[in-house]
Amino acid sequence: MKKYLTYLLASTLVLATISLPVTAKQGDTQATTVERIKIKIAKLGVGAKAKATVFLKDGTKKKGYIAQAGDDDFVIRDRQTDAATTIRYTDVAKVDNNKGHSTARNITIGVAVGVGAVLAVLGLLIAGLDD
Repeated sequence: MKKYLTYLLASTLVLATISLPVTAKQGDTQATTVERIKIKIAKLGVGAKAKATVFLKDGTKKKGYIAQAGDDDFVIRDRQTDAATTIRYTDVAKVDNNKGHSTARNITIGVAVGVGAVLAVLGLLIAGLDD
């Protein structure tokens, strides 16, 4: 009896892990995407420190800071020209924040620190051999 219960439990767990994902309707997917974009814009905030890069569905890209955020659209201002562009949330494909350093810069800094540490250890070892 224990053996059969073990097989039943194991097969139930296997079936639960390989269940098919629920597919959403196209309208629901678009609504959740718009909601996610609104949340991301809200997290960035408004003002000169709210830097963002907005990728539109037509392939264009706008860089600047979020000047205003409304229910249906938001305003992004170019940092160099201070030109305002009103963008509807439904036209946005992706929003990236421009905070922090790029990944390539972080990797370069990490490699430089690592090389410096290795050179320091080698220097200490060579200095210890002279004694």
